[in-house]
Amino acid sequence: MNRVSQKLMQKWASYGSRFLPFADAATPELPLGKLLRLSLFQVSVGMALVLLVGTLNRVMIVELEVPASLVGVMISLPLIFAPFRALIGFKSDVHQSALGWRRVPFIWRGTMIQFGGLAIMPFALLVLSGGGESGNYPVIVGHFGAGIAFLLVGAGLHMVQTVGLALATDLAPVESQPKVVGLMYVMLLFGMIFSAFIFGAVLSDFSPLRLVQVIQGCAVATIILNVIALWKMESRATARKAVVRERTYFQDAWNSFIAGENAFRRLLAVGIGTMAFSMEDVLLEPYGGQILHLTVGSTTKLTATLAVGGLLGFGLASRVLSRGFDPLRMATYGALVGLPAFLAVIFAAPLSSPALFALGTLLIGFGGGLFGHGTLTATMQMAPKSQTGLALGAWGAVQASAAGVAIALGGIIRDVVAAHPAAVNLGPATGYIAVYALEVILLVAALIAMFPLLRRGVPRRDNLREHLQGDLQETLKETLKDRLDVPATPAVVPSSN
Repeated sequence: MNRVSQKLMQKWASYGSRFLPFADAATPELPLGKLLRLSLFQVSVGMALVLLVGTLNRVMIVELEVPASLVGVMISLPLIFAPFRALIGFKSDVHQSALGWRRVPFIWRGTMIQFGGLAIMPFALLVLSGGGESGNYPVIVGHFGAGIAFLLVGAGLHMVQTVGLALATDLAPVESQPKVVGLMYVMLLFGMIFSAFIFGAVLSDFSPLRLVQVIQGCAVATIILNVIALWKMESRATARKAVVRERTYFQDAWNSFIAGENAFRRLLAVGIGTMAFSMEDVLLEPYGGQILHLTVGSTTKLTATLAVGGLLGFGLASRVLSRGFDPLRMATYGALVGLPAFLAVIFAAPLSSPALFALGTLLIGFGGGLFGHGTLTATMQMAPKSQTGLALGAWGAVQASAAGVAIALGGIIRDVVAAHPAAVNLGPATGYIAVYALEVILLVAALIAMFPLLRRGVPRRDNLREHLQGDLQETLKETLKDRLDVPATPAVVPSSN
């Protein structure tokens, strides 16, 4: 029986490295079980993102009738901390805990901040709904409480994600660090997909009490997942080497990074492209509920559809980029996929087609996955030596900041356009369509920003079709080899004598 089990495990491991994205990120120093346990902090982050960007924005806009501009500002509040992601990661590099930890104190602090925001949020929503004794409080109290809750949740998840990725980088060997970071982002998408389906099923029969229970369950799950992720993960060192002063070291490192070839243009392309793929985040579920008359459960599942598309894009990009494909060209293909995706969402309203809306949402996630993975890989590959962590922080800071600005602008533009007399005559979908059209324009601007980078890049095998055909041929060869494998020792043929 042990022999059969060993053969099955070997077979599963060989298939995993071929078909599962980043399954080969495990090393003897960081086995797959430990790596997956560490990645649970990304699951808790994905769960909070679905709650903020997916479920709560639809409930606040449609059920609680909060202006979309105010909801957009609330959701963008957490991203105030986004520019400090690189600084947070740097401080966790030089931190000296009395217990010998560097990363754990920051991750635990972020976890408690995130838990505090989720603890405040149900009471703020009860005030907004005017139910029970909460009806005695003015609505402004609910707005203020919701804003504080969103701010705390966002600050906590940014701290947890930044330092958690740094801890994963510490534990992984240098050669496998990019794959480990990729696996972490895949787990983030898995967390979003899983929690979106759970929230959608629980909220299919919506009530304010049910929503409060979902938020409370999310808070408890955040503590449990992050404790499991951190348990005996970082080794304790009672004596650490002295480090140089923080301000001088960080400033010198940043100046060296930003002075690299086309570093500013790459970050500009990341910012514009991220805005293009993020401006609809606060509007997709309200669009489905108000224009296409979908239920709360159905619109919550749209977030899962978006995450599935992102997972497919991330998985395809990882397979192709590992074969030497130009990452900036991959990001360009992602922006090109986004163009028909937003057009499908726009035409879903006049055609009254939820299926077209779902397809457009899936393609938005797919294009965003290609774009995000491509720009992240390009940033890491082109970073100066020993500055991969800073490059990762810079990419995350620009991406998160651009997403926050885009989310706030999306809600404001929708309200301003919808309030215009001409838009009132055109129908309630006009404000949403104006935002989606602006995202198409931003995608074109991102393509223009990346075009000089493509022309100046080192010549590569940039034919995507050849890469996919090569990948398929390699898979077929390995499969046939497994099936037609002959024994190395030839069989003994009996002598004729």
